[in-house]
Amino acid sequence: MLLSLLKILFFFAVVLLVSLGAMRLSETGQMLRLEYAGTEYALTPVKAVVALLVLMVLAWLVFKALGLFLAFIRFLAGDETAIDRYFARSRERKGYAALGEGMLAVASGEGKLAQDKAAKAEKYLNMPHITNLLSAQAAEVAGDKARAGQVYRTLLEDDRTRFVGIRGLMRQKIDEGDTATALLLAQKAYALKPRHRELQDTLLDLEMREHDWKGARQLLKEKRKQGELPKDVHIRRDAVLALQEASEVLAEGNSISAREAAISANKASPDLIPAAVLAARSYVAQKDYRNASRVLEKTWSVRPHPDVAAAYAEIVPDETPAARLTRFERLIAKNPNDEESRLLRAELLLAAEDFPGARRALGDLAEKHPTVRTLSIMAAVERGEGADDSVVRGYLARALTASRGPQWVCDKCHNVMSDWAPVCDSCGGFDTLTWREPDKAQAVATATKGAEMLPLLVGGPKPQPGRSDRAEDGALADPVPEVSPPPAAKPRSDAPKIRRTEVADVAPGMVPRESDYVTIEPVSTVTTPEPAPVMPEPVKVEVQPMPAPQASPQATAKPAPERPFDRDERPEPVLVRPDVLPPEDADWTEGKARP
Repeated sequence: MLLSLLKILFFFAVVLLVSLGAMRLSETGQMLRLEYAGTEYALTPVKAVVALLVLMVLAWLVFKALGLFLAFIRFLAGDETAIDRYFARSRERKGYAALGEGMLAVASGEGKLAQDKAAKAEKYLNMPHITNLLSAQAAEVAGDKARAGQVYRTLLEDDRTRFVGIRGLMRQKIDEGDTATALLLAQKAYALKPRHRELQDTLLDLEMREHDWKGARQLLKEKRKQGELPKDVHIRRDAVLALQEASEVLAEGNSISAREAAISANKASPDLIPAAVLAARSYVAQKDYRNASRVLEKTWSVRPHPDVAAAYAEIVPDETPAARLTRFERLIAKNPNDEESRLLRAELLLAAEDFPGARRALGDLAEKHPTVRTLSIMAAVERGEGADDSVVRGYLARALTASRGPQWVCDKCHNVMSDWAPVCDSCGGFDTLTWREPDKAQAVATATKGAEMLPLLVGGPKPQPGRSDRAEDGALADPVPEVSPPPAAKPRSDAPKIRRTEVADVAPGMVPRESDYVTIEPVSTVTTPEPAPVMPEPVKVEVQPMPAPQASPQATAKPAPERPFDRDERPEPVLVRPDVLPPEDADWTEGKARP
């Protein structure tokens, strides 16, 4: 800038001097006299100006000729010249053009074209840290993983591209499924750029895949120091990682370390239900029942959950239903208006056989929010109060298609999981599981926490001979008993029906077929099953086929011969499951009252 200003000033000075000289000569009328080698030259003012211009042009030509001669001498000496600079600029233009076209080809997914442009750019440009990167990306787009890996290893030799090379190799190992090697590469890349956010997330994901919970917790701590993670989010995620670490340590048999980690996770996040349950069980193992109750009651006040109630029952596993109801009042009082608290109270009252109290505790939940659990409780209440079997079956039939209630649902992909986990098994989201009701019904029914009836909270079930899947209080362990759907209505015939009773000769829990019904003497339906006495001799029961409908309404059906039983040989009443529909042609279904 200063040089240009000096040139301009010099130009104006020369013009000014020439103008002043010409004016002086014109005013005096004198001529310019020059003497050279004994010869005198007399020039008029006009001729003097023309001579000066010619002299300036000649001087410029002399300087140009001298510059060209010096350039020729430098060219012969091997120095850089204008010709070299011209060809160098031409190569750079071609190289940058190929580089730009290669980057566009990589972005558009044209692998072969990108490789060609990368080779051309590498030929014209002397910038391997850029052309090698384009070559690696082009090889990846073209599917040549070996070539890409080779170029990434070349990038490791340059300090400017070492991070890019490590990151590229790390991504290749992740795609290949080699998470152990990918974790080592991610740790090296993190040492080079600890503030790289994408690398931090990748490293955290790899550490969780490899179950490196301590490393993941340390990474979260560093992110918190860098300001990349809010304090509340850091506390929550650190609690989740501490809980998972405690679970694995407990599985390895180190109960002391697991106990400390679980208690730490619960203190960091009291609303983390699995952490509260594990911490409470750790206190129970230490026989510290007071702290176990305190932890569960605090969690219940924040977020009631069936697992919390189950852990609360394990504190005193051998208490009577009445004593358990009294002890649980303290837990329920922490959040009495929550739906889970109402369901828990109803189930405890069922265990104590207070059926009217269970109905009052349940309220209108079966109508306002019908779920498998609420409808199962209502069915148990109706059965306990001696309601008709059709009422009980009605509730159980509704339970088959009702909502499963709250479940562990991923907030990111809406996947439903049966148990809590720190990572969703569908989308891989971290800490995305929430205990809530799914937005829509799932096509496949999954077993859910809370569908069981909480009278089963009586500690660990003790197997007894002759009893299968039943709790000590007699409640059904399966939340949804199998119910046979009602058969399609058949046209009634005016022909007289044979008075007989048929029952299904199937194992409990099986849906009977038409051929499974056995004809016996009419008996009363037993609503409260009792164990049948041991028969001295087995009684053979003749199986009668179902009568086919008559072609004509005037035709009369002949009664099928029945085997006469002696009074002493008459069989005992057969127990009929209330959740299995009786045959349609039973005598008490023909507009008659049930005996």
